[in-house]
Amino acid sequence: MKALFLTNEYPPHIYGGAGVHVEYLTRELSKLMPVEVRCFGDQDTTSDQLTARGFGFDPTGWTSPKPLQSVFGALQRNLDFNTTNIDAGVVHCHTWYAHFGGILAKLNYGIPLVITVHSLEPLRPWKREQLGGGYDFTCWLERTTLEMADAVIAVSQGTRHDIEKLFHIDPSRLHTIYNGIDPTEYRSVTTSATLASFGIDPAKPYALFLGRITRQKGIIHLVNAIKHLDPGFQVVLCAGAPDTPEIAAEMKTAVTAAQSLREGIIWIDEMLDNKSKIELYSHAGVFVCPSIYEPFGIINLEAMACGCAVVASAVGGIPEVVVHGETGYLIPVEQMSESPFEPVNAEKFSRDLATHINEIMADPAKQKAFGNSGRQRAIDTFSWTSIAKQTKALYETLAR
Repeated sequence: MKALFLTNEYPPHIYGGAGVHVEYLTRELSKLMPVEVRCFGDQDTTSDQLTARGFGFDPTGWTSPKPLQSVFGALQRNLDFNTTNIDAGVVHCHTWYAHFGGILAKLNYGIPLVITVHSLEPLRPWKREQLGGGYDFTCWLERTTLEMADAVIAVSQGTRHDIEKLFHIDPSRLHTIYNGIDPTEYRSVTTSATLASFGIDPAKPYALFLGRITRQKGIIHLVNAIKHLDPGFQVVLCAGAPDTPEIAAEMKTAVTAAQSLREGIIWIDEMLDNKSKIELYSHAGVFVCPSIYEPFGIINLEAMACGCAVVASAVGGIPEVVVHGETGYLIPVEQMSESPFEPVNAEKFSRDLATHINEIMADPAKQKAFGNSGRQRAIDTFSWTSIAKQTKALYETLAR
């Protein structure tokens, strides 16, 4: 059987956890079977049993509102995914950007449709800031696709529970297969060129955030926690790819205010390559994940594999990755409000983050113990080799 992956993100154009998932799963799965990737971009690669082709679009002459152009651009590329002949035995889609292509492939080519759920549109209402009315369309598209798919994969039990609450899917078609990590790549390193290039003092400890500037990642809550952090360590915010100009401006205002209160706040306003990320994880005293919605949280797994202690919010799939008191600390988040989908008591959440960050940063022995436990957990539980085997076994149950 050959598998066809449809996705927005694929190397070198990756900005989120779904792209990381597709990159590593296709690489490992191609050791077991032929895999073709059709993605957004200009990729054109072939290696053994893995091929990848990027599809672009030309919006010249479009007069639709700018927030809708990413939606219509996705649909255009999904059509192109299908007008190029499909010879695969299964189509596997990742994120709403590729769902329409999966529907077309299932109905027109008569092959099973598999969807991996990396996040759920109804639980991301802030996306309306980015897509306008397109958000209503993506919610409809996601529901339609998930409810007609032959198999739906949740990346955590927490995500599975959300799917069960929100959609009508036969339990026999719903499966849980975790995200993974390559512990041979993600491991502690001694090199530190990335630190020097961004003005991080290697002689002083630092707490680290790494992720996109989006409501989902809760970065503003961490920035608001800085006023409660002890002054003896640096705070490194590796945060780029803002969802909207508005949240970019909000981030800039919050960071500027925090920098006026203390020294040692470094904002890296870009998304880094894996080598640079691994160096940042390796030298951090603690990695902080303040997400208010996180189906899995692959960034926590990356940090753990590099031997870094973690402080993370106890939402979604994060408690299935981070073990409280063993690999780091989990911070409860009080009931969310529907709009703007933030903690009811945001100040308490920020203060609780600061309390646990301070505790770990003040205790090098605890940093080491949590880091060692996290590394072992990443190796034992989240191997991409195992995840690829589970995925292939699922495909085989769908063979027609």
